[in-house]
Amino acid sequence: MAAAAAAGATPATARKALLTTTATLLSSSLARSRRSLSCSAAAASAAPRIAPQPPDLLRWVQREGGFVHPALRVVDHPEHGLGVSAAAAEGDIPPGDVLIALPGRLPLRLRRPAGAADAVLVQLADQVPEELWAMRLGLRLLQERAKSDSFWWPYIANLPETFTVPIFFPGEDIKNLQYAPLLHQVNKRCRFLLEFEKEVKHKLGTVPLEDHPFCGQDVNSSSLGWAMSAASTRAFRLHGEIPMLLPLIDMCNHSFNPNARIVQEGNVDSPDMSVVAETKIDQNAAVTLNYGCYPNDFFLLDYGFVITSNSYDQVELSYDGTLLDAASMAAGVSSPNFSAPAKWQQDILSQLNLYGEGAILKVSIGGPEIVDGRLLAALRVIIAADPDAVSGHDLKTLMSLKEKAPLGPAVEASALRTVLALCTFALQHFHTKIMEDEAILKGEPPLTTELAVQFRLQKKLLLLDVIQNLSRRIKMLALDKSTV
Repeated sequence: MAAAAAAGATPATARKALLTTTATLLSSSLARSRRSLSCSAAAASAAPRIAPQPPDLLRWVQREGGFVHPALRVVDHPEHGLGVSAAAAEGDIPPGDVLIALPGRLPLRLRRPAGAADAVLVQLADQVPEELWAMRLGLRLLQERAKSDSFWWPYIANLPETFTVPIFFPGEDIKNLQYAPLLHQVNKRCRFLLEFEKEVKHKLGTVPLEDHPFCGQDVNSSSLGWAMSAASTRAFRLHGEIPMLLPLIDMCNHSFNPNARIVQEGNVDSPDMSVVAETKIDQNAAVTLNYGCYPNDFFLLDYGFVITSNSYDQVELSYDGTLLDAASMAAGVSSPNFSAPAKWQQDILSQLNLYGEGAILKVSIGGPEIVDGRLLAALRVIIAADPDAVSGHDLKTLMSLKEKAPLGPAVEASALRTVLALCTFALQHFHTKIMEDEAILKGEPPLTTELAVQFRLQKKLLLLDVIQNLSRRIKMLALDKSTV
């Protein structure tokens, strides 16, 4: 969530700089009442701002009734990149200090229709599925970007012109991800943007210019992708999960151990937001917030970055009987029956939502659990093949790796060895080896290549960590068994 706050440019100068010479440019009279929505693909270096010399964002927030701690600056931090940091000359910031405060009118969000143009915008937003909420908010952002007199122009002018989310990756770097679940999501979003472009053009084709939500400008998949990415990389879902853009606050970068937090006040119609120091913030330190405890899939897809050694990262698998039979056989389990569980096992799998109509078959390896609790319980139950032994334990116990061999060391060792086999299968799906990935990264590749390779490398390292963890547990089980 980084945006520049360089020295100011007048609105007239900024408008002139944004006009393009493409075929989508309309007459000069219309150009004076709007700003261009054109955008480009992901850049290989730090992305320029929408305006070449954007207005000072800190001064704008202060001028509009907000508060900015005098020690704060927007700088390019060596670890976190462009974002909000404490200035070196101002001294440390103590815990509890208010860093940024925004009055209710500064957050940008979808609003109730205030005219015909807003009504058209809401109709377009209603066509967007809930899972792509960032596109809904992105439409509102595009509406304001198109206006020449937008109240939010000082904020929008500071937004990046490009983003490093995978939908803007070159085709080769999308392939470089080498991870089917993320490739599926990237392709899904790209297909949506292409289809939604057609819906938007169809809807706007009959709208009078005075009712046009984008001031008569052409909206294509590229501008829609920019808007969706701007919203996903910068929005906060606050006040009952309502997404909104928080100027300047969205320039605080991410950390799992943040030194600041957001405080919500007011209500949905007038959301007063502030950032308060959680710990002492040293001179030159970046101001950080926790965006959430998510795997790298989420951070790359929605924010455009990858976290190394992310303890919340996971590798997604499908609970598939044939795959599990193969894995358990590779683990030395005789006659596995994952493909044809007994009736009593089906009942437990149904409780785990891994069997029957509406079952959710996505499971994972990694993260705080190490092994998805539903997957672990299923492995234990199928391998045990003893309804009496299983009936003495509740699902919570069966799903926990902290519970030491609830169905006995032999069953536990077989279950864990099956997970080891699944990890090996997952590693084999990657086309490159860890040493090859590390060599590519040492060669300082383009940014999108670096992100793709770093993403897949972290998945492989995660799987190796899980293999080492579970191998230790299997050895401990063997030691425990030998001492009995």
